[in-house]
Amino acid sequence: MPIREELPLEAPIAGMALTHEVGARPWQNPPQQASVQEAIAHYIERMQDESLTEQIVNILQSDVPVTTLANTIQLAGVMEGRHSIDVGVLILPVIMEMIMLIADAEGIKYQTGMERDIEAEVKDSRILAGISKAREELSEDREETDEQIIETEEELAEMPRGLMGRR
Repeated sequence: MPIREELPLEAPIAGMALTHEVGARPWQNPPQQASVQEAIAHYIERMQDESLTEQIVNILQSDVPVTTLANTIQLAGVMEGRHSIDVGVLILPVIMEMIMLIADAEGIKYQTGMERDIEAEVKDSRILAGISKAREELSEDREETDEQIIETEEELAEMPRGLMGRR
């Protein structure tokens, strides 16, 4: 009988590298700025830095909407443990206003991300109108088909049945 080799039981568990202890991530700890005022003060101070201003200008020049950029900035603050997600949502309009102020000072045209796209709305309404028209036509066809089915069933009911029924 062959001798079995012992399996090493000291090997890492599968997926062990993908987990961390609770509290090891910045967002799992209490936030650095617990109030809306503290978070706003942090972002006002941070956005006065020229390197960040240049980055914001470059991003806005590549047609990224202000809403997307502001949401990214506040989400990064949440991930870094600076503030909680609810504080981030509350300061989002302030961050957007600061970004738009920077863009206006630099003379950059920007998209706020809140504009109405009238052409898309008209296109959507045309699509919805076409769908409702098609549904109406299908329901009319179904009514005609239902009437034909009822007539066929009545004809079949009148026919004699059974093995010895006359044809």
